Amino acid sequence: MSVATRAMILAGALISGLFQAFPAWSAELVMLEQPGCVWCKRWNEEIGIAYPKTAEGRQAPLRRVDITDTWPQDLSGIAKERMTPTFILLADGVEIDRLRGYPGENFFWPMLDDMLGKLPDATK
Repeated sequence: MSVATRAMILAGALISGLFQAFPAWSAELVMLEQPGCVWCKRWNEEIGIAYPKTAEGRQAPLRRVDITDTWPQDLSGIAKERMTPTFILLADGVEIDRLRGYPGENFFWPMLDDMLGKLPDATK
């Protein structure tokens, strides 16, 4: 077997391994918040502590964005929001769904499950 053939086989194996190691899509739940937001505080008390430990939190890890700070460069394609909290579900940087406000924990979980149900199959 030639050196070129061996190099192509090795390169193919490495690339294949990389694609298997990283999912094609990754999901995240972006929480838009701001200082003094009483509904953000309530969400933090009722949901925020437990969220990373839940199946939903593992499927779509939480990312917090303070709307009074500079808008993150990687969210430049996502519409800004004035209402906090707002939860934006992203899959590979693309907005899938948005929840404005915090309706209380009894409504939040089912609404989040509906949002997560809209994710592409590769993120589930």
